[in-house]
Amino acid sequence: MIDLYSDVIGHQQVVDLMAREVDNPAHAYLLVGPRSVGKHHVALRFAAGLLGGAEDERSRRLVLAGAHPDLTVLEPEGASGLGVDQARETVARASMSPVEAGRTVFLFPDAGSMTEAAANALLKTLEEPAPSAVFLLVAESEEDFPPTVASRCRTLHMGRVPQAELAEALERRGLSAREATGAAAVSGGRPGLALALMTRSEAAGLRDLWLSIPERVSAHPGEAQRLASVVLSELVPLVEDAVPDGLSKDRAQRARRRVEMSLLISGLEILASWYADAASLQMGGPVRNSDVALAAFTDVSPRKAVRSAEEALAAVIDIGANLRRELVLADLFASLGAEV
Repeated sequence: MIDLYSDVIGHQQVVDLMAREVDNPAHAYLLVGPRSVGKHHVALRFAAGLLGGAEDERSRRLVLAGAHPDLTVLEPEGASGLGVDQARETVARASMSPVEAGRTVFLFPDAGSMTEAAANALLKTLEEPAPSAVFLLVAESEEDFPPTVASRCRTLHMGRVPQAELAEALERRGLSAREATGAAAVSGGRPGLALALMTRSEAAGLRDLWLSIPERVSAHPGEAQRLASVVLSELVPLVEDAVPDGLSKDRAQRARRRVEMSLLISGLEILASWYADAASLQMGGPVRNSDVALAAFTDVSPRKAVRSAEEALAAVIDIGANLRRELVLADLFASLGAEV
């Protein structure tokens, strides 16, 4: 028997639930969680179970390749997201009988990009689904949809994987302990991103870069801009290497933006952890980044450290809002370098 989830890192509760429900699934599932934690990866394996079970190797291969006749994968068209025409085509297809399996599966890898018109067009099908149709929607949050759509789905939350568990999985895949720890830290507990970075030796160095920023920041705008440019330039080879070959221009561009955003968010969280350590150490508490020289943490007052950690996390929100990355980083670094 094939273990459909043997290559999934973490998310054991979600995997166990899917294994239990594969023979009698709900009509719609909504998988939500941060970018690159493995939502699409897990959804595809669930689709393989729904269409072929754990004993049909041919169906499994076809599903994982996106080529099964009873699997429809709906990607956004261009920059506008999933549109109403795609939703209407899905509605029409959902009313048809399966080609060879016992059911049809509709997978939306970027369902959060669905327009309101598309969501409304899909709503009636979710309310009154065909007995043979199963919908798998993947998004970052339930709030990406009208409440009427999210409420028609069974929501499965997929969080970040603990870094120790992720690092152990990367070691099993051939990385050294240092490389695995670095990739797990830089990915911020996102298995998809960690796996994309595991062949790049620069991944471990990226954590060191973010941890060095408190000693390099300056209140001078020109220096802050230069440091922002350095950080972004270090991401370029990692981003390019993490994007799969063979994607269309639009899909490749979306993939680049997702990877870059994930790396920036993880980096800002690493930076915030440095300042949190500085405040904690000086108040008699533990430190998370035990490989940083303790003397460095005393160069900033606890009050300044707390404020700086808050500013780094506030920049995460700005990055997530798709503000210009270089401006967000330059503004942050200038503020971190300013005197209290």
